[in-house]
Amino acid sequence: MAYFPGWKWYHRNFLVNPLSIHYDKYTAIIYAFFDPQPDGSILPFDPQADKILLLGPLREDAPAGYRHRKAHGDPRWHHHEESLVYRAHASGVKVLVSIGGWTLSKHFSTIAASEQRRRRFAESCAQIVQLYQVDGIDIDWEYPGYMAHGGSAADRRNFTLLLREVRQRLDELSSQRGQRLLLTAAFGVAPQRMAMIEWDEVVPLLDYVNLMTYDFYGSSYGQTNHHAPLYKPRQGIEGYDLESVVHHLCTTYGVPSQKVNIGIAFYGRSSRTRGEPGLHVATEKGPDRETFSEDSGAPMFYSILEKQHLFYYHWDHEAQAPWLRSRPPLNTFVSFEDENSVARKGRFILQENLAGAIIWDLTGDYIETRPRSGQVAYTPLAKALSDALCGRWVFEEDFNPTSFFSRNRLELLASCKPRVEAYRSPPRLRIALSQVLSKKEYRKWLRKEKRKLKRSSKGVRYFYD
Repeated sequence: MAYFPGWKWYHRNFLVNPLSIHYDKYTAIIYAFFDPQPDGSILPFDPQADKILLLGPLREDAPAGYRHRKAHGDPRWHHHEESLVYRAHASGVKVLVSIGGWTLSKHFSTIAASEQRRRRFAESCAQIVQLYQVDGIDIDWEYPGYMAHGGSAADRRNFTLLLREVRQRLDELSSQRGQRLLLTAAFGVAPQRMAMIEWDEVVPLLDYVNLMTYDFYGSSYGQTNHHAPLYKPRQGIEGYDLESVVHHLCTTYGVPSQKVNIGIAFYGRSSRTRGEPGLHVATEKGPDRETFSEDSGAPMFYSILEKQHLFYYHWDHEAQAPWLRSRPPLNTFVSFEDENSVARKGRFILQENLAGAIIWDLTGDYIETRPRSGQVAYTPLAKALSDALCGRWVFEEDFNPTSFFSRNRLELLASCKPRVEAYRSPPRLRIALSQVLSKKEYRKWLRKEKRKLKRSSKGVRYFYD
């Protein structure tokens, strides 16, 4: 599943849009975000982008002022065949609408505390599903009990009640449609965030538990570190890594792994260092907003590629994560994901029998043929993840991986499309190769790779469907 923030539509002269998205890389696209109101109703966050992306470009006869009117829209005034929903469905990809997000979570506590407001919220979710013909709702409350966003201790129980109301309303719509509508939720992964969830009651209500396993270490932390490590770094806070989070969730709270989607970041975090940049060195507790001015110091993957000439590349074999240190005269550290780290997370999904991944956000790795060309060349991170999940990624020896960190290197492996089939309890991940090879060609390739594995003395591992 990949998040598509509506405001990113404007970036790079509308480069990533319903017509340019590579739908074959995703099972579902989660459109973010809609804005919950204090009374439980839900409004568009950006009326123009939300209407155009979800309903399609405006017709010439649309009423005056309709484009910017803060309302959900009317399909009569749109060319629906160019909408995100139409294009995704034509490619066999589901679309969900996400409610909330970091800047829009301040009213959740108020909504969840009232039975009347919970019902209005659930009805608003149902109206969104019906109007835009999407396949479900994602709740992104950041976070129950978080005081800075108006939270309280009562949120722990009220969050369950809110999800129950939404689930019930979606089930009613599912019966009418003859299709199960999905309900997912995004969760903070710090121990105090997990403790604010009634997991035994929440999990049965959800189709997927989406873990935000990124931003473990930001620029405000006093020491450079990986913001999305797969395994425990040599230094850092106990439990602040993907493996520890998943095991804590599944072991302590009994969440079934088949419902868990891990978060994968298609962006990085920069930090200014006090002296020579490096891993686990002191920082100025601030990002490098000058080098990465377009992203306020949190660069998207495509921005990192454009600035790679300013950095040296390093790989941390313990955390299974890449990092960058700047060339003089800069004193900048960058934590990010590349194809190697993303593919290893794909392997982790298979090893731990997880449902899959959520990506924040899909626009991050849309690489242009050349800077500002307006033409998408490829999506390397999404392809690496898809290839790993489909058994088409060849892993180098873990202590000396090949770096794919270069805009000039394009892997020419044929893409394959994951297919997810969700059952009532629990959902299962079924991955099938698309018809990129004939049966004869595939068997020949498979025999060849098995012979290579047998001859190898370096412990190279291959994953097959």
